[in-house]
Amino acid sequence: MKIRYVSVVLILLICIVQKPACGIGNNCSIIPAPASASWGKGNFIFSDKTHILVSPLNSETKRSSDLLALLIMNPTGHTLTVAEGRKAVVGSVLMVLDPSVKNDEGYQLSVTPNGVTIYAKTAAGLFYAVQTIRQLLPPEVEKPVIIKGIQLTLPVCVIADKPRFAYRGMHLDVGRHMFPVASIKRYIDMLALHKLNTFHWHLTEDQGWRIEIKKYPRLTQIGAFRKETVAGPQKKVNNTFDGTPYGGFYTQNEVRDIVKYAAERFITVIPEIEMPGHAIAALTSYPELSCTGGPFEVRKLWGVDEDVFCAGNEHVFNFLQDVLTEVMELFPSKYIHIGGDECPKKRWEKCDKCQKRIKDEGLKNELELQSYFIRRIEKFVSSKGRNIIGWDEILEGGLAPGATVMSWRGEQGGIEAAKSGHNVIMTPGKYTYFCYYQSENHDDQPLALGGYVPLELVYGYNPTPKELTAEEQKHILGLQGCLWSEQIPTPEILEFMAYPRTFAIAETGWTPDRQKNFESFVLRLKELGKRYDALGINYFKGEYRDTKAQKEQK
Repeated sequence: MKIRYVSVVLILLICIVQKPACGIGNNCSIIPAPASASWGKGNFIFSDKTHILVSPLNSETKRSSDLLALLIMNPTGHTLTVAEGRKAVVGSVLMVLDPSVKNDEGYQLSVTPNGVTIYAKTAAGLFYAVQTIRQLLPPEVEKPVIIKGIQLTLPVCVIADKPRFAYRGMHLDVGRHMFPVASIKRYIDMLALHKLNTFHWHLTEDQGWRIEIKKYPRLTQIGAFRKETVAGPQKKVNNTFDGTPYGGFYTQNEVRDIVKYAAERFITVIPEIEMPGHAIAALTSYPELSCTGGPFEVRKLWGVDEDVFCAGNEHVFNFLQDVLTEVMELFPSKYIHIGGDECPKKRWEKCDKCQKRIKDEGLKNELELQSYFIRRIEKFVSSKGRNIIGWDEILEGGLAPGATVMSWRGEQGGIEAAKSGHNVIMTPGKYTYFCYYQSENHDDQPLALGGYVPLELVYGYNPTPKELTAEEQKHILGLQGCLWSEQIPTPEILEFMAYPRTFAIAETGWTPDRQKNFESFVLRLKELGKRYDALGINYFKGEYRDTKAQKEQK
């Protein structure tokens, strides 16, 4: 194994006689920026004689070789041969799984005029190396249009890369507005291009239940549809409505298709089934699960409803266990998100069943009743070999053992959880909520929920709070951007709100903090804009600076 490294170094010493910037920002317009990269003189040229050699060649590693072959074929028409092999051949690309690479998602990429070599510990590392190569190739590789005379080259370089965090995610709420399967896949494609590895799919809400559950068909027959939707910005009183019925859901076959599609891109899909609050769609379908018995109507307004699952009703837990059983059969993810946020206690305070539960279980109050609720669900999910994630409200009344906290109301919930030895995913709304405006000038933007989260603010966020010791910081698994869809009715607006802020999340999740540089990021982003344009992505191209902060400084 040592001989291989020596040979690579000798070849590169010949080629890399200096360390110039390749293109822009000394990172050759790659997002996220590599952990370590050196650029040299010269290029590797792809031709119709280029082979891709893979060791071992199996269904997982073949994903990366097939992707690279497709990228080359699109503008050139060259059909590259993919074969088993672990010895470098002049003029070819070698991909090898190598246990000596330490990080599971890391890779080592070297390019000389004679060939390309990639070493990675896992197939995911090979895939990320190909995404780096993809960004180094011209944007013409994104479309299956042959361009006569085009020459595809890679710059001579050595890249040793690995992610900063194990969890690098993006969220999507389909409860308020849902999106076609094709749009979900397109969203997943953009996560993969930028080395994000988790898709958090928020599937149930007051405004709609979006996943088929065979045992409870009324969830989608009734709960998936609302009579109309509040029009424009929501007000405290005198709201107007659009008068148009809205709804839909994803069948279990569609869910399986999306989960499989994501897995082929090394992305884990984490489902979220909201409880005990944000449950009006479920209660409309099965009102006996509430404290009052209803009747209910799938919510037409945004916000929080006082009616929630009855914590004193044993049937509620049977129902949720049945639902989660079907969900876990569809999603092989280690984590199952159970919400836990924004659960008013008003109904519980007046419910005889809930008050009896408090007395019987020796609980102090309704906060501890919520903790009891979450702990029961956690115990069930844990019995199936999975772990729960909940929003930071699950800390109230006592945190369930084994629970991971998603800290959205600032960082304090995450800090508290990490200090108590629980894992944390940072999603503070001030930095990671992309349902807010990304420019102070709203004239060039679609309606948003309010707020102001510009690209610079997202990029500058560091998800490891200084209040934590080095040991406690190990509980920060990573970070995630969130897209709540109240004001995101179409796939086009979804993309506009998601990009490029998603790419800033990707760089923070991957690139060492000491190497991050916003000026470099913006330059690389503008260069990669040609690729996004080729892909037909509807991304925000306005002011990326935090203009509000600049005004305050003045």
